Amino acid sequence: MKALGVGLIGTGYMGKCHALAWNGVRQIFGDVPAPQLVALAESNAEMAASRASAFGFRKSTGNWRDLLADPEVDVISVTTPNAFHPEMAIAALQAGKHVWCEKPMAPALGDAEAMLAAARSTGKIAILGYNYIQNPAIAQIRRLIEDGTIGTVNHVRVEMDEDFMADPEALFYWKSEASSGYGALDDFAVHPLSLLWHLFGHVQEVIADLGKPYADRPTKAGERREVENHDIASVLLKLEGNVSAVLMANRSAWGRKGRIALQIFGSKGSILYDQERMNEFELYTTTGPEATRGFARVLTAPIHPPYDRFIPAPGHGLGFNDLKIIECHQLHQAIAGKPFTAVTFEDGLRIERSVHAMAQSYREKRWVVV
Repeated sequence: MKALGVGLIGTGYMGKCHALAWNGVRQIFGDVPAPQLVALAESNAEMAASRASAFGFRKSTGNWRDLLADPEVDVISVTTPNAFHPEMAIAALQAGKHVWCEKPMAPALGDAEAMLAAARSTGKIAILGYNYIQNPAIAQIRRLIEDGTIGTVNHVRVEMDEDFMADPEALFYWKSEASSGYGALDDFAVHPLSLLWHLFGHVQEVIADLGKPYADRPTKAGERREVENHDIASVLLKLEGNVSAVLMANRSAWGRKGRIALQIFGSKGSILYDQERMNEFELYTTTGPEATRGFARVLTAPIHPPYDRFIPAPGHGLGFNDLKIIECHQLHQAIAGKPFTAVTFEDGLRIERSVHAMAQSYREKRWVVV
């Protein structure tokens, strides 16, 4: 496999995560050529030049379309706000580039469908930034489910909570605009939905309720602006394999910083996991004397690949950016035609359809088939 020439659009939080992953994937895994950081695009040329110097890119531009015509660029990371994903990802695919796009695909379902159509028609690899499924702890949980350690799974509960929108006087910004999507559902709940897909398969049917804790927020101009989407979502789901599930998401939950709490209940045991303690999970099985049964805490370690690629000692722990490096390696695998674990545009569209079914369910107050 030849070294990939990389283009990056956007240099905010997720743009920096992608840059760190592109810089680190060769050092961590060793089985791929070092990516060539070719060009970086930002909203203006001055910022682009500054970020390119900081992130290690050779060239910079204030016009993202310059990356499309650059023959040195093989793959483009799209890390801009949600509303820009469709235009950029479709243009990149049509220009013959592979695409690594942050989640969600798009606020509008039709745009997400167009993104998948572009990936299919061009034959290029297109994946989405659902890096939580790359956690070695999640990989081990999946193995435990598949080998029957907890028996037949009959019920799953998943909660995602953060408090970055908990303050009612926090300034209005784009995540509260209707143009960015439904709010907690597609900006947020898509992460636990990716975990449900990875562990159990796609959602089949939903009924949802949405909440808006604050009707408006202050603006920089000192006025109040109406909040146009919902920060809270509560959903009942039916998954593949007749598994019942509950999904709850809240962007305004004081004290919660990065919580994705999974409870998986089976006929012979249970598994508990919390993203805020992402290097461990708890396992309960019905084996052994009943008097001494209890949840066992399992710490991730070199025995849980690819943890061993990062750290040779157990219990030291990986972080969010490490999961992004694993995802970057999976993208390399996909481009090389090897087996990989990542959310493609194909499966990503199924997640998007689940979200839109939830919004439809809320509007119509009924169960909706996905």
